[in-house]
Amino acid sequence: MILENTEITKYTFSGHDSFQCRQLWLKKGYDYVQEGKNFNDEDAVVRLGVGKNMVSSIRFWLKAFNVIDNKDIPTEFGKRLFDDETGYDPYLEDEASLWLLHYQLVKNGFASIYSIIFNEFRKEKLFFNKETFVNYVKRIGESNANLNLNENTVAKDFIVFANLYKSDPESKDVEDSFSGILSEIELLKTTGKGKDEQFYIENTERDNLPESIVLYTIFDNANYGKSISLNSLEFDLNSPGSIFALNRSGLMNKISDLVDNFKDITFTDQAGIKELQFKNKADAYTILDKYYGK
Repeated sequence: MILENTEITKYTFSGHDSFQCRQLWLKKGYDYVQEGKNFNDEDAVVRLGVGKNMVSSIRFWLKAFNVIDNKDIPTEFGKRLFDDETGYDPYLEDEASLWLLHYQLVKNGFASIYSIIFNEFRKEKLFFNKETFVNYVKRIGESNANLNLNENTVAKDFIVFANLYKSDPESKDVEDSFSGILSEIELLKTTGKGKDEQFYIENTERDNLPESIVLYTIFDNANYGKSISLNSLEFDLNSPGSIFALNRSGLMNKISDLVDNFKDITFTDQAGIKELQFKNKADAYTILDKYYGK
Protein backbone atom coordinates (compact mmCIF):
# COMPACT_ATOMS: atom_id res chain seq x y z
CA MET A 1 0.00 0.00 0.00
CA ILE A 2 1.34 3.44 -0.99
CA LEU A 3 0.40 6.79 0.52
CA GLU A 4 1.11 9.79 -1.70
CA ASN A 5 2.40 12.80 0.16
CA THR A 6 1.27 16.18 -1.19
CA GLU A 7 4.94 17.07 -1.64
CA ILE A 8 7.44 14.52 -2.94
CA THR A 9 7.25 11.53 -0.64
CA LYS A 10 5.47 8.26 -1.32
CA TYR A 11 4.63 6.22 1.74
CA THR A 12 4.80 2.48 1.23
CA PHE A 13 3.51 -0.09 3.69
CA SER A 14 3.47 -3.93 3.81
CA GLY A 15 5.50 -6.39 1.71
CA HIS A 16 7.15 -8.27 4.56
CA ASP A 17 4.40 -10.91 4.98
CA SER A 18 4.44 -10.03 8.70
CA PHE A 19 7.97 -11.41 9.20
CA GLN A 20 10.61 -9.18 10.74
CA CYS A 21 14.10 -9.61 9.27
CA ARG A 22 15.89 -12.44 11.08
CA GLN A 23 19.56 -12.55 11.97
CA LEU A 24 20.99 -14.36 8.91
CA TRP A 25 18.42 -13.52 6.27
CA LEU A 26 20.34 -10.69 4.60
CA LYS A 27 23.48 -12.77 4.19
CA LYS A 28 21.49 -15.75 2.89
CA GLY A 29 19.58 -13.55 0.49
CA TYR A 30 22.67 -11.71 -0.73
CA ASP A 31 24.49 -14.97 -1.47
CA TYR A 32 21.41 -16.32 -3.25
CA VAL A 33 21.17 -13.30 -5.54
CA GLN A 34 24.93 -13.18 -6.06
CA GLU A 35 24.77 -16.75 -7.38
CA GLY A 36 22.35 -15.57 -10.06
CA LYS A 37 19.32 -17.24 -8.51
CA ASN A 38 15.76 -15.94 -8.84
CA PHE A 39 13.35 -15.64 -5.93
CA ASN A 40 10.63 -17.14 -8.15
CA ASP A 41 12.63 -20.32 -8.76
CA GLU A 42 10.87 -23.47 -7.60
CA ASP A 43 13.79 -24.46 -5.39
CA ALA A 44 14.07 -21.06 -3.66
CA VAL A 45 12.43 -22.48 -0.53
CA VAL A 46 14.98 -25.30 -0.35
CA ARG A 47 18.02 -23.16 -1.15
CA LEU A 48 17.11 -20.44 1.33
CA GLY A 49 15.92 -22.93 3.93
CA VAL A 50 12.72 -21.06 4.79
CA GLY A 51 8.99 -21.28 4.14
CA LYS A 52 7.42 -19.98 0.93
CA ASN A 53 6.13 -16.75 2.47
CA MET A 54 9.53 -16.13 4.03
CA VAL A 55 11.16 -16.18 0.57
CA SER A 56 9.22 -13.07 -0.48
CA SER A 57 9.91 -11.55 2.93
CA ILE A 58 13.68 -12.02 2.51
CA ARG A 59 13.46 -10.32 -0.88
CA PHE A 60 11.54 -7.44 0.69
CA TRP A 61 14.10 -6.95 3.45
CA LEU A 62 17.03 -7.07 1.02
CA LYS A 63 15.46 -4.12 -0.78
CA ALA A 64 14.46 -2.32 2.40
CA PHE A 65 18.05 -2.48 3.72
CA ASN A 66 19.46 -1.39 0.32
CA VAL A 67 21.27 -4.72 -0.19
CA ILE A 68 19.65 -5.30 -3.60
CA ASP A 69 17.95 -2.90 -6.01
CA ASN A 70 14.52 -3.12 -7.62
CA LYS A 71 15.92 -5.49 -10.26
CA ASP A 72 17.23 -7.84 -7.55
CA ILE A 73 20.84 -6.89 -8.31
CA PRO A 74 23.24 -6.37 -5.37
CA THR A 75 23.85 -2.70 -4.60
CA GLU A 76 27.27 -1.24 -3.91
CA PHE A 77 26.37 -1.16 -0.22
CA GLY A 78 25.25 -4.79 -0.32
CA LYS A 79 28.49 -5.92 -1.96
CA ARG A 80 30.69 -3.91 0.39
CA LEU A 81 29.03 -5.34 3.48
CA PHE A 82 28.18 -8.95 2.58
CA ASP A 83 30.67 -10.16 -0.05
CA ASP A 84 32.55 -13.21 1.25
CA GLU A 85 35.94 -12.10 -0.07
CA THR A 86 35.86 -8.31 0.10
CA GLY A 87 32.90 -7.53 2.38
CA TYR A 88 33.32 -5.45 5.51
CA ASP A 89 31.43 -7.79 7.80
CA PRO A 90 29.47 -10.55 5.98
CA TYR A 91 28.14 -12.15 9.16
CA LEU A 92 27.45 -8.91 11.06
CA GLU A 93 29.85 -9.64 13.88
CA ASP A 94 30.62 -5.95 14.51
CA GLU A 95 27.76 -3.96 16.07
CA ALA A 96 28.75 -1.05 13.83
CA SER A 97 27.34 -3.04 10.91
CA LEU A 98 23.93 -3.12 12.58
CA TRP A 99 24.02 0.66 12.94
CA LEU A 100 24.84 0.85 9.23
CA LEU A 101 21.87 -1.34 8.39
CA HIS A 102 19.61 0.75 10.60
CA TYR A 103 20.77 3.87 8.75
CA GLN A 104 20.12 2.28 5.36
CA LEU A 105 16.65 1.12 6.41
CA VAL A 106 15.59 4.60 7.52
CA LYS A 107 17.28 6.56 4.73
CA ASN A 108 16.34 4.22 1.90
CA GLY A 109 12.62 4.76 2.43
CA PHE A 110 11.60 1.47 0.77
CA ALA A 111 9.67 0.64 3.94
CA SER A 112 8.25 4.00 4.96
CA ILE A 113 7.44 3.25 8.59
CA TYR A 114 11.11 3.49 9.62
CA SER A 115 11.63 6.97 8.22
CA ILE A 116 8.30 8.13 9.64
CA ILE A 117 9.10 6.86 13.12
CA PHE A 118 12.72 8.00 13.41
CA ASN A 119 12.49 11.27 11.48
CA GLU A 120 9.05 12.42 12.61
CA PHE A 121 6.76 10.39 14.86
CA ARG A 122 9.05 9.77 17.84
CA LYS A 123 9.71 13.51 18.09
CA GLU A 124 6.00 14.14 18.55
CA LYS A 125 5.21 11.15 20.78
CA LEU A 126 7.65 10.27 23.55
CA PHE A 127 5.67 7.13 24.44
CA PHE A 128 3.69 5.37 21.73
CA ASN A 129 2.03 2.14 20.71
CA LYS A 130 0.39 0.60 17.67
CA GLU A 131 -2.80 2.62 18.04
CA THR A 132 -1.09 6.00 18.37
CA PHE A 133 1.08 5.26 15.32
CA VAL A 134 -1.90 4.21 13.19
CA ASN A 135 -3.68 7.43 14.17
CA TYR A 136 -0.59 9.44 13.24
CA VAL A 137 -0.44 7.87 9.77
CA LYS A 138 -4.17 8.46 9.35
CA ARG A 139 -3.51 12.16 9.92
CA ILE A 140 -0.84 12.07 7.21
CA GLY A 141 -3.42 10.64 4.82
CA GLU A 142 -6.16 13.13 5.64
CA SER A 143 -4.60 15.73 3.34
CA ASN A 144 -5.52 13.60 0.32
CA ALA A 145 -9.16 12.56 0.01
CA ASN A 146 -8.31 9.98 -2.68
CA LEU A 147 -6.23 7.88 -0.33
CA ASN A 148 -7.64 4.56 0.79
CA LEU A 149 -5.70 3.90 3.97
CA ASN A 150 -5.79 0.33 5.25
CA GLU A 151 -5.39 0.64 9.00
CA ASN A 152 -4.76 -3.09 9.41
CA THR A 153 -1.81 -2.91 7.02
CA VAL A 154 -0.26 -0.02 8.93
CA ALA A 155 -0.88 -1.83 12.22
CA LYS A 156 0.92 -4.94 10.92
CA ASP A 157 3.83 -2.77 9.85
CA PHE A 158 4.09 -1.42 13.38
CA ILE A 159 4.14 -4.93 14.86
CA VAL A 160 6.97 -5.89 12.50
CA PHE A 161 8.85 -2.68 13.37
CA ALA A 162 8.57 -3.48 17.08
CA ASN A 163 9.75 -7.06 16.57
CA LEU A 164 12.67 -5.89 14.43
CA TYR A 165 14.07 -3.66 17.17
CA LYS A 166 12.82 -5.31 20.37
CA SER A 167 15.19 -7.56 22.32
CA ASP A 168 14.19 -11.14 23.14
CA PRO A 169 16.35 -12.13 26.13
CA GLU A 170 14.70 -15.57 26.27
CA SER A 171 16.12 -16.69 22.93
CA LYS A 172 19.49 -18.44 22.68
CA ASP A 173 19.52 -19.51 19.02
CA VAL A 174 20.81 -16.75 16.74
CA GLU A 175 19.25 -18.11 13.55
CA ASP A 176 15.84 -19.06 14.94
CA SER A 177 15.63 -16.16 17.36
CA PHE A 178 12.37 -14.26 17.45
CA SER A 179 14.49 -11.14 17.87
CA GLY A 180 14.87 -9.01 14.80
CA ILE A 181 18.21 -8.21 13.25
CA LEU A 182 18.41 -4.76 14.90
CA SER A 183 17.50 -5.74 18.45
CA GLU A 184 21.13 -5.61 19.63
CA ILE A 185 21.56 -1.86 19.13
CA GLU A 186 18.84 -1.26 21.72
CA LEU A 187 17.18 1.74 20.11
CA LEU A 188 13.65 0.71 21.04
CA LYS A 189 12.68 0.49 24.71
CA THR A 190 9.44 -0.75 26.23
CA THR A 191 7.48 -0.10 29.39
CA GLY A 192 4.44 -1.97 30.68
CA LYS A 193 3.13 -5.32 29.49
CA GLY A 194 0.25 -6.63 27.42
CA LYS A 195 -2.33 -3.98 26.59
CA ASP A 196 -0.40 -1.47 28.67
CA GLU A 197 2.85 -1.92 26.71
CA GLN A 198 4.30 1.35 25.44
CA PHE A 199 7.37 1.96 23.31
CA TYR A 200 9.84 4.81 23.39
CA ILE A 201 13.03 5.84 21.57
CA GLU A 202 15.05 7.98 23.91
CA ASN A 203 17.61 10.50 22.69
CA THR A 204 20.85 9.49 24.42
CA GLU A 205 24.64 9.69 24.03
CA ARG A 206 24.82 6.36 22.10
CA ASP A 207 28.26 5.44 23.38
CA ASN A 208 28.04 2.15 21.44
CA LEU A 209 27.71 3.99 18.11
CA PRO A 210 31.14 4.45 16.44
CA GLU A 211 31.87 7.99 15.28
CA SER A 212 33.03 6.59 11.93
CA ILE A 213 29.50 5.37 11.23
CA VAL A 214 28.19 8.85 12.02
CA LEU A 215 30.75 10.37 9.64
CA TYR A 216 29.80 7.90 6.90
CA THR A 217 26.16 8.99 7.14
CA ILE A 218 27.18 12.65 6.92
CA PHE A 219 29.28 12.07 3.81
CA ASP A 220 26.52 9.89 2.35
CA ASN A 221 23.96 12.69 2.69
CA ALA A 222 23.80 14.67 -0.56
CA ASN A 223 22.20 17.62 1.24
CA TYR A 224 25.30 18.26 3.34
CA GLY A 225 28.08 20.45 2.01
CA LYS A 226 31.45 21.30 3.56
CA SER A 227 29.86 23.32 6.38
CA ILE A 228 26.97 21.86 8.36
CA SER A 229 25.22 23.53 11.26
CA LEU A 230 24.90 21.67 14.53
CA ASN A 231 21.14 22.08 14.36
CA SER A 232 21.06 20.40 10.95
CA LEU A 233 23.09 17.48 12.25
CA GLU A 234 20.71 17.13 15.18
CA PHE A 235 17.28 17.71 13.64
CA ASP A 236 17.29 17.42 9.83
CA LEU A 237 15.63 14.63 7.88
CA ASN A 238 18.00 11.62 7.92
CA SER A 239 20.49 13.48 10.10
CA PRO A 240 22.60 11.61 12.67
CA GLY A 241 20.50 13.10 15.44
CA SER A 242 17.25 11.94 13.86
CA ILE A 243 18.25 8.47 12.67
CA PHE A 244 20.42 7.46 15.63
CA ALA A 245 18.37 9.24 18.33
CA LEU A 246 21.39 11.20 19.53
CA ASN A 247 20.93 13.96 22.09
CA ARG A 248 22.97 17.19 21.90
CA SER A 249 25.58 15.87 24.32
CA GLY A 250 25.99 12.64 22.37
CA LEU A 251 26.26 14.48 19.07
CA MET A 252 28.92 16.78 20.49
CA ASN A 253 30.83 13.75 21.76
CA LYS A 254 30.82 12.23 18.27
CA ILE A 255 31.91 15.53 16.74
CA SER A 256 34.74 15.83 19.27
CA ASP A 257 35.93 12.33 18.38
CA LEU A 258 35.79 13.13 14.68
CA VAL A 259 37.83 16.32 15.13
CA ASP A 260 40.41 14.38 17.14
CA ASN A 261 40.70 11.51 14.65
CA PHE A 262 40.36 13.22 11.25
CA LYS A 263 42.71 16.07 10.39
CA ASP A 264 40.44 17.63 7.74
CA ILE A 265 37.53 18.10 10.14
CA THR A 266 37.02 21.12 12.40
CA PHE A 267 34.21 22.39 14.60
CA THR A 268 33.65 26.14 14.90
CA ASP A 269 31.55 28.23 17.27
CA GLN A 270 31.48 31.84 16.14
CA ALA A 271 28.86 34.32 17.34
CA GLY A 272 26.72 31.44 18.49
CA ILE A 273 26.82 29.70 15.10
CA LYS A 274 28.08 26.16 15.60
CA GLU A 275 29.26 24.32 12.48
CA LEU A 276 31.05 21.13 11.53
CA GLN A 277 33.43 21.92 8.67
CA PHE A 278 35.38 19.79 6.21
CA LYS A 279 38.44 20.87 4.23
CA ASN A 280 37.75 17.99 1.86
CA LYS A 281 34.76 15.66 1.73
CA ALA A 282 35.91 12.17 0.88
CA ASP A 283 33.82 9.43 -0.66
CA ALA A 284 31.68 8.01 2.13
CA TYR A 285 32.98 4.48 1.64
CA THR A 286 36.57 5.54 2.34
CA ILE A 287 35.44 6.12 5.93
CA LEU A 288 34.10 2.57 6.15
CA ASP A 289 37.22 1.20 4.42
CA LYS A 290 39.31 2.73 7.17
CA TYR A 291 37.01 1.60 9.98
CA TYR A 292 36.86 -2.00 8.79
CA GLY A 293 40.52 -2.10 7.79
CA LYS A 294 39.97 -2.62 4.07
